Amino acid sequence: MLEFALPSSFMSSILHTPSEVFRWLASIFLGITMCIIVYQVTGVISLLCFNDYGRLGKKERLERKNRGFSTFHAIVIAFASLYLLLFSDQFKGGSHGKSVINNTSTLSDSVLGISLGYFLSDLGMILWNFPALGGWEYVLHHGLSMFSIFLSLMSGQGQIYILMVLFTESTTPFVNLRWYLDVAGLKNSKLYMFNGIMLFTGWLVARMSLFIIFFFHMYLHFDEPRKIDVKALKITKREAIYIIFIGLFQNCYSAAMP
Repeated sequence: MLEFALPSSFMSSILHTPSEVFRWLASIFLGITMCIIVYQVTGVISLLCFNDYGRLGKKERLERKNRGFSTFHAIVIAFASLYLLLFSDQFKGGSHGKSVINNTSTLSDSVLGISLGYFLSDLGMILWNFPALGGWEYVLHHGLSMFSIFLSLMSGQGQIYILMVLFTESTTPFVNLRWYLDVAGLKNSKLYMFNGIMLFTGWLVARMSLFIIFFFHMYLHFDEPRKIDVKALKITKREAIYIIFIGLFQNCYSAAMP
């Protein structure tokens, strides 16, 4: 049975200054605000630039705008994650005098906060319009995502692995474009076929290949992941493995959903 009681050792590791807490809350609020603005802008652009928008039903209009801020978040977070993982020195071994697992920065904290704001917004829309925008599998996916981001943000641990997973959002724009083309009746167009090729390629690179790198990195730095405070949740090893595989399954499943 899962017990979400946080021990004193974990609580002592997540005590932060008021400025840090304010920065996190500000980034979460920014993520929510971003979703609201892009949601409204998507509706305006769709009305002005797409003749078929007026013929769509209420559900399709809602989903079209929802996928608008989903696409925007995916692009922003994918580029930010790629920069932090490959081009910044944040996760270069020993660059900050501590293990890769414990490396954090204002930018990485902000990226996680913005993403948390997005997942909160999207989950709120899913529940408010349930099940128009997705069933319980989406609720589970978003719940696991927010829980892992929250723990990483509060503890300052494992951000490199959270950013790796967030980079897989790079396939989301192709998933959403497939839906847009399908609704527009362009399923037999060359653009639909080209998008399918890009989606398949992106899925192989950003989903399958990345998780090979993910686990290979954990293997090479096996001593560092073991330093993460696993006592934050009182769960058995079997339950922890189950949660990991459910999370991976949900990640792959979300890429295949229309």
